[in-house]
Amino acid sequence: MKATPAQQKELLRLQEKDNRLTQIAHSLKNLPQDKQLAELTPQGDQLRARLVEATGRVEDAKAEQARFESDLAVVAQRLQRDAERLQASSSPKDIEALEAEIASLQRRRGTLEDAELEVMERLEEAEGELGAVRAEQEQLQASVDSLATARTSGIAYLEREREDAVADRMVVAQGIEPELLALYDRQRSRYGIGAAAVRAGVNLGSNLTLAPNDREAVRSALPDDVIVDGESGAILVRDENS
Repeated sequence: MKATPAQQKELLRLQEKDNRLTQIAHSLKNLPQDKQLAELTPQGDQLRARLVEATGRVEDAKAEQARFESDLAVVAQRLQRDAERLQASSSPKDIEALEAEIASLQRRRGTLEDAELEVMERLEEAEGELGAVRAEQEQLQASVDSLATARTSGIAYLEREREDAVADRMVVAQGIEPELLALYDRQRSRYGIGAAAVRAGVNLGSNLTLAPNDREAVRSALPDDVIVDGESGAILVRDENS
């Protein structure tokens, strides 16, 4: 194939545009926020598990406290009833029995109050832990929201960059002869690179020294000869330093 040196040099500009598009595509697939969000996922799972446990402890303590309060209410009712019966009774035997029952109820009330106090302390501790877990969740969610916002902004920026790069590529491609452009596109789709400059026998696209036969082809070629690197598959764009 033949193409003017100017046309061949345009391939390097086209390759730059394609390199930029490749970089943008890579950036879109490897957003830093995606990695950071993935790293936060286990932390979120752990917090949810802790929240379930802390909530369970609070609910259990509240249920236990409610039982003690119910038992204390029953004791209080019985104490009031016995006190009223004691005031109304004139039988020594009944008075003795009532006083004994009142003493027993008072001991029972003291036991229940001590137990309720212990439960209240456990409830306070459990509620404190629950509040701490919720605070951690809020902080984590704030981090997630911040990363999500940054991710959305990053995607929008890269998509605008991609649109600009596509437009720039189209402008460059329109200035290249169809047959040469088709060869470039074919080589790029097959090998990942369509064109590369040559300096001192080195393919700057792959940073590898040309094979002896390719170096000889570069040295002996006419300026308008289109040469394809046998190793990288790229069209070799030459100048006076090649």
